[in-house]
Amino acid sequence: MTASTPGRVQSVETTFEVLEYIRDNEGAGVTDVANALSVSKSTAHGHLSTLTSLGYVVKTDGTYRVGLQFLELGHHARARYNLYEAAKSEADQLAQTTGERCQVMVVEDFRGVYIYQTAGEKAVQTDSHIGSTVDLHCTAVGKSYLASLPAADLEAYLEDVSLSARTEHTITDREAFLEELEKIRDQGYALNLEERITGMRAVGAPILTEGGDVLGAISVSVPTTRIEDTVHESDLPEQVQRSARVITIKTTYS
Repeated sequence: MTASTPGRVQSVETTFEVLEYIRDNEGAGVTDVANALSVSKSTAHGHLSTLTSLGYVVKTDGTYRVGLQFLELGHHARARYNLYEAAKSEADQLAQTTGERCQVMVVEDFRGVYIYQTAGEKAVQTDSHIGSTVDLHCTAVGKSYLASLPAADLEAYLEDVSLSARTEHTITDREAFLEELEKIRDQGYALNLEERITGMRAVGAPILTEGGDVLGAISVSVPTTRIEDTVHESDLPEQVQRSARVITIKTTYS
């Protein structure tokens, strides 16, 4: 367990560390939690018991797991985004048409959050899911989002976030990254050429308001075994851009 940052409540931090530990391990006992977080068994038991009484953790045969009560919180958080309702059916259609995996992303605190994912019949499972957070600089959704930001907001992002390498293909040089964003603005879509996961590529487009403000982004992910190097010449970018435009219309008028 790490030291608490000034101004933050350490007991709350511990509670979430407990939750994240049992989530990551698909369940754990009191001793496991105590050892992992370097707290006493009584402290671990107190947090787990409180979470259990509130319905956020369930206990079965001595093993604690994350409870379904979090679905209600997740639904409330996602409902804040009219984008979710507007994007869901269009993302489903895009996944069905392409046969691949489609995801819709919004941004909080300079991190991308997938609020919806759906898969076509050929889709390959990746490490992401609804609620996953991803870096913006190495994803098609993230780059298309960043390319649509006002200059001041983009500068704030670049000052705050490191362009760290996820694969050998990740763009980590600031000037090269800015050139990439300029290219994305010109063409209206972003490409992820194995920049986050080796063997996976993606095409993403920003979802904008009628006034041009960026709400989020949508993308389709495809394994390299099913996509040519000349991906920008295929129909996929136009399909993704079309879906982004439809979502904009639905968000505006629904």
